Amino acid sequence: MDEAGWPRVFHLLFYTCLAMAATIATLEDGPDPVGLGLSALLGAWYTVFIARRPALLDRLNPMAWHFLVLVVLNCALVRTNSAYQAMSYGLIAMPYLLLPGRWGYAGAALFVLSSAAAAGAIEAVPGDPAVLAYVLGSTALTLIMGLFTRELVKHSEQSRVVGALEERARLAREIHDTLAQGFSGIIAQLEAAEQSGDDPEAVRKRIALAKRLARDSLKEARRSVDALRPEPLERAPLHEALSGVAERWSAATGVPAAVSVDGEPRRLPEDVEATLLRAAQEGLANVAKHARARRAVLTLSYMEEEVTLDVLDDGAGFEPGGAPAGGYGLIAMRERAARSGGTVTVESAPGEGTALCVSIPCA
Repeated sequence: MDEAGWPRVFHLLFYTCLAMAATIATLEDGPDPVGLGLSALLGAWYTVFIARRPALLDRLNPMAWHFLVLVVLNCALVRTNSAYQAMSYGLIAMPYLLLPGRWGYAGAALFVLSSAAAAGAIEAVPGDPAVLAYVLGSTALTLIMGLFTRELVKHSEQSRVVGALEERARLAREIHDTLAQGFSGIIAQLEAAEQSGDDPEAVRKRIALAKRLARDSLKEARRSVDALRPEPLERAPLHEALSGVAERWSAATGVPAAVSVDGEPRRLPEDVEATLLRAAQEGLANVAKHARARRAVLTLSYMEEEVTLDVLDDGAGFEPGGAPAGGYGLIAMRERAARSGGTVTVESAPGEGTALCVSIPCA
């Protein structure tokens, strides 16, 4: 399982335990408005501030505050009905998911001790010393599980890195075995054409072979490059990578390009991020070649079920039917977007600039 998969597992565990605890409490004591209300509040808080904000996981601020809210609501639920002690299984991994480094262990100890206090275990220690052993044992077990959780996620990340390195090595071998041989063949044909200067037919034949080899090699290069994750996305999240692309394009063309982000940035599947980055690069290249624009704007919008990228310019524009459907590199852009289930639309009018929109579902 990849690194991003473990949070989804922990989310599923949380919701399952919450539903199970609420169901058991209702079956045992009948519907309790207070318990059901607190359960709904706990689930809503978790959904809005944790499950829907994966980019903020493992950040002390604000996740420490959200974790404290979970602890308080869990204690209140345990106070209303002992059946909610089952939530311990759903929340036991939360400190390590939400809090960075050693803060995760501190959060785990706080969670266990607060849950024990809410269940009345701390009050029972003077009359039954065995309860103390139970509380300390639970705390130690939770800390050990934290070590296991951290190692599990770390191992997943290492496996992902190793897999990426192996794939790059495979692509390097493939490029060497195909492109290098193709270039060698082109050189050989051109040298042969040079030596056949007195025979025009032989020269044409050699040049034709060299052109065919060049086309085949170009096709192989494009296929191999498409299999690689864009280098800017290796160093930064998508919105920062787009800002870097815009800055470099502005420096090369002298045309200002601004980048704006709507919604909460979040990590997207690699193919989606690569598609949007390539679309931005192609869109800006079209602006430089055709638009004669004074300004360009890139807008990245994170919505609930999709993400969109708009590339706008104030250039010359064109008649909607004046350019071929696949013009300006749109064929490759549409094919790449379609592989991710997305669409590409272009709106333009003479003298009113051009708007390129790439929309990809990501729910």
